[in-house]
Amino acid sequence: MPAPQAQPSPEYAAGVREFVLMGIEQEIPKTMKVIAAVPDGKRDYKPDPKARSAWDLAWHLASEDVIFLLQTTEGKFAFPDPRFEKEKPKTTAELATWYQAKMKDAIAKVRKMSPQDLVKPIDFLGMFKFPAFVYISFMNNHSIHHRGELAVYLRPMGSKVPSIYGPSADNES
Repeated sequence: MPAPQAQPSPEYAAGVREFVLMGIEQEIPKTMKVIAAVPDGKRDYKPDPKARSAWDLAWHLASEDVIFLLQTTEGKFAFPDPRFEKEKPKTTAELATWYQAKMKDAIAKVRKMSPQDLVKPIDFLGMFKFPAFVYISFMNNHSIHHRGELAVYLRPMGSKVPSIYGPSADNES
């Protein structure tokens, strides 16, 4: 018989939620800078035929971060989720602004989740089932991963890499 597993308390989950959301809020401006640095004239750039284009990667990063948080509040994951396709921005500057506004709204919805909702398990596409609050960290990891990927595209496209956690060789002093 397997040993019983400890379940996080609703209060613990609420504390983790606040801690992780504070970090995400500090990441948003960094992500916006990387998205905005993609030159609109070179949005089709791919470092490899198997890679996403810069624009597809920027849209994936922005839209899936928001969708991931929203689906966490809804207690159900389903990908792809086309809810924002009709309002897809036209430029990278517009996308950065869109991301900021949509993340603010999604974070507000996560903050409205009750502590009891935060500990309810959510199935993630049949791969695993964790309490809702765990997926907030997943979203943050997703964002950082794809932001780093997109930042690597910038120099080959003729753009400058903005400061993310410190100065870059390109960044303004």
